[in-house]
Amino acid sequence: MSKTYKATGINLKAQALGESDRLVTILTTEFGLIRAVAPGSRKHNSSLGGRSGMFVVNELLIAKGRSLDKITQAQTIKSYPGLAKDLGKLGASQYLAEIVLSVALSEQPQEELYELLNEHLNRLEALPNKETLNVLAHLAHGIFHLLALAGLTPQVQICCITGRSIIPDFTDPTWQVGFSIPTGGTICLSAWERLKEEKRKQQDFSTSLPHYASSSTSSAIPATVKEKPANYQTVIHRQEIPVISSRLNATELAILQHLSQPEIIQDVTKNDSWLSVEQILRSYTQYYIGRPIRSAALIDSYFAANYDATV
Repeated sequence: MSKTYKATGINLKAQALGESDRLVTILTTEFGLIRAVAPGSRKHNSSLGGRSGMFVVNELLIAKGRSLDKITQAQTIKSYPGLAKDLGKLGASQYLAEIVLSVALSEQPQEELYELLNEHLNRLEALPNKETLNVLAHLAHGIFHLLALAGLTPQVQICCITGRSIIPDFTDPTWQVGFSIPTGGTICLSAWERLKEEKRKQQDFSTSLPHYASSSTSSAIPATVKEKPANYQTVIHRQEIPVISSRLNATELAILQHLSQPEIIQDVTKNDSWLSVEQILRSYTQYYIGRPIRSAALIDSYFAANYDATV
């Protein structure tokens, strides 16, 4: 007889399987990511039809199978119907789900990740519809929190070259700071320029040296011992120059620095810097999870359709 187990989880992905089944990927608190068949869920009168939909939270009874587990019972305890009623909310929630699918573990408890995702889905659903910048703000907040939980937080408080704190200068409209995705965070541009100049000087110095130089101690070798003069090669150790992926102004950096706080920045309705922040976090996330975020296209479409009305 097949063993069964209980789990509480939220559906993050569903795909058709066979004539009437669905294969559902579920984030559970007890076992992390699991994949299970919802038998007959694509039939019109199936009790598992609605329970196998996206972002439905169920208490599950699952039968262990040889290759795929099978959902035998499901009791819905929460759903997010409001997410599907607004393109921005739908895109943002699917965006967060893609990140969760990339960072979640299988066969290990994932209670903290489960709670964090549900918290941000609750916040998104509670937003008024057509609030473009608020959706972007809450999306950025969710991305940052998921990265932090996965140990992938970008460094936005200090310079990755000098280790010194970076404080946005709102008095200078031309002030900027670099952001390096491969390096993992913010770069003070003056320190970056100094590093580039030092490397240029090192290159000039190394090219001016002969490749080999005779040892000055060769005269100390006894005449009866015939040896070739020792050869030495100059080796210069260089610090790699970080690649600057983008440049942030004072407002954009301040937003990134506040995303680590428990609550989202409240006054976002007049601040279109959230678009730049989301783009930076998107590129950073895709680099570290090693795959594109396909749902980001929905966010781009949503912003393009609603931006004029927002500003």
